[in-house]
Amino acid sequence: MKLVGVPRLPLVPDPLRRIRIPRELEPIISIADEVDPEPLGLQRRTVERIWEAAVDLYRSGVHPALTLCLRRHGRVVLDRAIGHARGNGPDDDPETPKVLATPETPFCVFSTSKAFTAMVIHVLTERGALSLEDRVADYIPEYAAHGKEETTIGHVLAHRAGIPTLPDEVLDLERVGDRDFITRTIAEAKPFVKPGTLLAYHAVSGGFILGEVVARATGKSIRAVLDEEILAPLGFRWGNYGVAEADTGAVGLSYATGPRLLPPLSTLTRRVLGAPIEKVVEISNDPRFLTAVLPSANTVVTAHELSRFFEIFRAGGELDGVRVIEPTTLRRALTEQSRLEIDLSLLFPSRFGYGLMLGADWLSLFGRDTDLAFGHLGLINIMGWADPARGISGGLITSGKALVYPEVHRFYRLMQRIASEVPKVPESERPF
Repeated sequence: MKLVGVPRLPLVPDPLRRIRIPRELEPIISIADEVDPEPLGLQRRTVERIWEAAVDLYRSGVHPALTLCLRRHGRVVLDRAIGHARGNGPDDDPETPKVLATPETPFCVFSTSKAFTAMVIHVLTERGALSLEDRVADYIPEYAAHGKEETTIGHVLAHRAGIPTLPDEVLDLERVGDRDFITRTIAEAKPFVKPGTLLAYHAVSGGFILGEVVARATGKSIRAVLDEEILAPLGFRWGNYGVAEADTGAVGLSYATGPRLLPPLSTLTRRVLGAPIEKVVEISNDPRFLTAVLPSANTVVTAHELSRFFEIFRAGGELDGVRVIEPTTLRRALTEQSRLEIDLSLLFPSRFGYGLMLGADWLSLFGRDTDLAFGHLGLINIMGWADPARGISGGLITSGKALVYPEVHRFYRLMQRIASEVPKVPESERPF
């Protein structure tokens, strides 16, 4: 019997904003080419246990897609994806068409972009185009306003430039590509402390400063320099700031997931990111954002190529016969600038080099006993990294933007499983 006139009850909002996890996971898992790990000193069951931890992170229900690629001695031992690139967000209708995520799906990796920008700067120092000791005002004279005249490029890379936040307008989609506006904004910014003194994570501002320095030092955009110096010589398909307009439809979507933030955490997040996290996610899916140049925030890449990017530097700066950077320059890039110092933006202890997050024996995003590891976190459970002690480089991308959720420990458990189960290599086998 068909009932007529019975209203359809509205869906009850999920306070945790979780996704619908299929009962059977095998149909939503994609596996790319992987080599036998045994000749590389890695047991097959170790690789599978790492993947089990990744699947466990997906089961938290806040990441519509997860992709993971892991290299050992440069060879891909794990390259898989689980979930959906589009169509299975917490607010999507069950009838919304779903697009599977695969190892070939590119995503915006947010702050992991900072590692790409840092390496551009270090390559240019090696080429003699600039120096970490150079003042920003040597390239951008107007930047000297409001007591910023002694700020160096090194200060910016180390998150010590004193201007961790910028006005909300810098993320206005109508102005995000306006170079003159961005340059005026960073020039007019007033430091909250003397530049060079305290650590305060520069979520967006540092990338704009460094991007303009590169443009004035080379006469080219930082996007062009990244392509010419690193990506094109090594045949990368993705990995630059944003994408061509024709490629925007190929980029996996980001989703606001997890519990909605309340003060004081919501206030802190807005201050660090420059907007509420829901707004940041909305902006990040817009074609105007995806085609702009935000050196701190909009690199678009696959987990496979993210792992390959860090493999360049794990291998000592040379990959497939192409030398990108000398080991001596790389060592300087990894010179410790803060050791578990309380970050005044993030309010937790951090260890930074010049533009890269560094590992540590105990308190480390890369797992315990990872003092030689380096890389960068991205919003929020995204990681690109290398660990020379274990001969690995990795790329982990998740599309859910849940800052706090009950299973957040699963991200750290995945990183710890990699660190604890991948055996170290002899020092004689480490490139630098």
